[in-house]
Amino acid sequence: MDVTMLSVLALGFILGIRHALEPDHMIAVSTIASQSKKLWQASLAGVFWGIGHTATLFVVGIILILMKNDISEKWSLTLEFFVGIMLVYLGIAAMLSIRKKQKHQPHHHAHEELPPGRRKVTYYKSLIIGFVHGIAGSGAMVLLTMSTVQSVWQGALYILIFGVGTVAGMLIFTTIIGIPFILSMKRMITSKALILTTGALSTIFGFYYMYNLGVNDGLFSLWL
Repeated sequence: MDVTMLSVLALGFILGIRHALEPDHMIAVSTIASQSKKLWQASLAGVFWGIGHTATLFVVGIILILMKNDISEKWSLTLEFFVGIMLVYLGIAAMLSIRKKQKHQPHHHAHEELPPGRRKVTYYKSLIIGFVHGIAGSGAMVLLTMSTVQSVWQGALYILIFGVGTVAGMLIFTTIIGIPFILSMKRMITSKALILTTGALSTIFGFYYMYNLGVNDGLFSLWL
């Protein structure tokens, strides 16, 4: 492997870290991290998001590269629109979780054995969120890859390195964002305020995201 290709892969890794820190990615995973009871659970939520994101980017990206094709603007924007729907869902779910916590508060000791089951749900959600973001970003990823490398195997390697960077970036972010949620767990008022803020931010940003795609980027006019 020559120096030029190594430089390209290094750039892919850095771009992957940067990609993980895009607003819609951070907000989506923050709603999951806010439900974590331990810091390592928040960290793993980020890792699973990165795995899901990389998996769909890789599969869809390689198919499109082999077909020497790209996703049309109409479908690219439509897939992005689903990200907005998901953000609204995650935000509302996070805010509703406060009510569930209040109902179970008197029976805290009776539910101490539940965390393992909750962990599975958390990671499952993170994986699905990553899948959705990966599909939505596959069109842009293919354009970036095809303009950077010259063969299919280089493209596959580039997407994988990009994915490793994305996992690393999200691991760092979810670990940092998880700290205030973990520290506030014993302070119910602070904990609820943080979760409510995260949920409201996700919901508002989700609606803005859909409006921007539908009106400003012309998605609604493409479908109507």
